[in-house]
Amino acid sequence: MWSESAAEDLAREWISGSGSRWAHLSAVGRLAQETNALGTSMSSTVVQAAWVHDIGYAPGLRDTGMHAIDGARALLRFGAPVDVVALVAHHTGAIYEAAARGFAEELAELPLPDHTDLDALTLLDLVVGPEGDLTTAEDRIAEILSRYRVGDPVHRAVTRSGPELLASAGRARTRLQLSDEWPFGVAESVLEA
Repeated sequence: MWSESAAEDLAREWISGSGSRWAHLSAVGRLAQETNALGTSMSSTVVQAAWVHDIGYAPGLRDTGMHAIDGARALLRFGAPVDVVALVAHHTGAIYEAAARGFAEELAELPLPDHTDLDALTLLDLVVGPEGDLTTAEDRIAEILSRYRVGDPVHRAVTRSGPELLASAGRARTRLQLSDEWPFGVAESVLEA
C-alpha cells in the first residue's frame, strides 16, 4: 500500500546515505507534512511526491542522468501511484531541463501532473536549500544558478524557467493560503527532525 510513510521509507532506503541530497529531500518531505498539518488544501499526493521527488539521484536508479526522469521511471517500477510519478517526472521545471539535455521525448512518455499539485511541489522544492535549510524561492534559484556553470544544462534550464518557477511558487502560496512568513514559521520542526 502506497502512503506518505511508504514514500518516506523508499526515499530513506535509496537516498539517506547521500549527505546533502538526503538533507534536502528529507527537509522537503517534512516541510510538506508540516504544511499539510497546518490545514492547507495540499494533497497527500504532493506530500508523497515531496518525499521522493529527488529519488532519481540515487546511483542505483540512474539511467538517463536526469533525476526527474530516472526517479519517475523507478517509481513506476516500485508501483507508485501515477499521480506521484507524474509530479516527480515534471517537478521544478523538468520540462526545461529535459529540453536542455535532449530528453524531451523521454519526458513526454511519462504521465502529466495536476498543475495545482505541481505548483505546490515546486514551491516546496524551491524553499529548501541543498543542505536542508529553509530559504526563499528567489534565493534558491540564485543558489542553483551559482552552483552550476553557465554551459551546464541545469544552469541553462533554470535561467529559462526561473520566471515560471517563481510564478508557480506564487500560485501555490496563494492557493494554499500560506502566510508571508512561511516556511520560516515551521522551521524548527522541519530542521530538527
